[in-house]
This record gives sequence, structure tokens and C-alpha cells, in this order.
Amino acid sequence: MTNDMTKPAAPGSGAGTESGSSTEYGGSGGPGDGEGDGEDDGEAGRPRKQRSFWKELPLLIGIALVLALLIKTFLVQAFSIPSDSMQDTLQRGDRVLVDKLTPWFGAEPQRGEVVVFHDPGGWLEDTPTPDPNVAQKFLSFIGLMPSAEEKDLIKRVIAVGGDTVSCDKGGKVKVNGHALQESGYIYPGNTPCDDEPFGPIKVPDGRIWVMGDHRQNSLDSRYHQSLPGNGTVSTDEVVGRAIVVAWPVNRWDALSVPSTFDQSGLSAAAGAAPVAVGLVGAFPLVLWRRKRRTRGLTERNPG
Repeated sequence: MTNDMTKPAAPGSGAGTESGSSTEYGGSGGPGDGEGDGEDDGEAGRPRKQRSFWKELPLLIGIALVLALLIKTFLVQAFSIPSDSMQDTLQRGDRVLVDKLTPWFGAEPQRGEVVVFHDPGGWLEDTPTPDPNVAQKFLSFIGLMPSAEEKDLIKRVIAVGGDTVSCDKGGKVKVNGHALQESGYIYPGNTPCDDEPFGPIKVPDGRIWVMGDHRQNSLDSRYHQSLPGNGTVSTDEVVGRAIVVAWPVNRWDALSVPSTFDQSGLSAAAGAAPVAVGLVGAFPLVLWRRKRRTRGLTERNPG
């Protein structure tokens, strides 16, 4: 037995049918009121016609394109790897997704991150620019394809503003005097910098020093020291950080920061911190000694 059964009407009530229970169905109960009877009785009671799918399709496409454009502009953008300079981390033809949102909140590139940046000037002057067709231009405009016209590069950040970076032939890359253990990401068989030793170089504030993971096949900061910036790249030219390999599917992977960049004392500010703490701690001691000496002289020479 269910709760759907109608209660028997009381004798003489005149409400022995379901139609008599008007409040149960939310209607007025009067005949011809047009509520729920499926008939058209004026504008208020007329059922609204559902719009055809084909009429709604252009609106849906327009909304999708606007959303794609906003995502490309403010959130993430796809980029294609054009060379072998970042092997084995990235292969030629890989598609990576680049985080463009974080820089909007003032975040600066950090050591160890893989970043995409515009040509600072002169880095790609000998590289021909492809001539994409109309479809490729449109898809790249809304962010569904990497741009073929923009001259962008992708490298790993080795040092940031305020750092001193160097590398001697036969040695390791050093940042603020600390050697980087790079075996986890540089191309197998490569040396850290034997093809182009450099430094020491003090990276100006607001700029970064970048190198490819395939050291012997990367025209990175080392090879552009004669240009303005001495091989460094302005953070204003950085499009964003590459966060994941999105294509091909069998190469899906997150682009994390290698652990060698987490070693203590690597930051120039961290190296200066003990000195600053020492000075702050020494100040009260020096002041106390001066007061004690002055008091001793006063007691020995009263008046």
C-alpha cells in the first residue's frame, strides 16, 4: 500500500473526486482556469516553445570561442617545442601548457622552472618564420594551437636577479658559489658547459639567466652575452611557466623543479642572512661595552 491513495470523502462533502481537491495540485480548482490542462489560454498560460538546436548552435559556438580566448589570454596557452635544445626533458614536437595566470599576480620566474619567453632581441634572427594558413592563425589566436608566427623560446631558469652564476670548463654550473647537481635533467652525455664556459656573471634585478637541458645543442644565455642584457632575459619577456607536457598522450608529464634548486644557501639573500643576523646580534653587545667603558672612565676621573 502506498501513500498515493486518495482519502475517502466525508459523506455529504461533495468532494468525492480528485478534481475536488484543488489545493493538492496548487490550482484554483475552477474549470477553465488554464492551469496544467495543456491548453493555450492567453500569454500567461501558453507553453513556451523550445528553441531549435540549430538556432542555438551559433550562440554556443560564440560562447565557446570567447571562453577559449579568455583562457588563452589569462590562464593557459599551448606551445609547441620547435627544437632539440630541451632534450631529454622535452622533445621536438611536444605540446606544453604554459601557466599565464601566475605572472598576473606579480610572481617572478624561479630557479629550475621551465619558462617560455619572447625573443629578447637577436636570439632568433636567423630562424625563418613559418607562414601559417588561415585556419592555423585562427586556432592559434584562440589558443587551441601554438602560435607559428611568434618567435618564442623555451629554456630552464638557472639564476634570477641578484644571483651570481658561473661555469668553468670541466666543472659544474655554480649559483652564488653552490654547484648544481644537474645529472637528473641535462641530456645524457652532455657536460654542464664545456662547449661554452662563462662567468662569473651577476644577474641584474628583473632579469633571468636561462640554459637549455641539451647543453651542447642549445644557443642559450651563454651565447648571447654580446647583446644588450649580456645574455640575460627580462622577466617582462616571460610569457609564463611550462607546467605540463600535454601532447602526445604517451608523454604526459608534469614539469617540476629539480631538487638541486632546493639546496640550502642557494639564494643570494639566504647567503647574506647570517651576516645580517650577526650584525643585528652584535649591535647590543657593542653598545653595552661602550656604556661600560664610559662608566669606568667616569668612576676613575670624577668631576
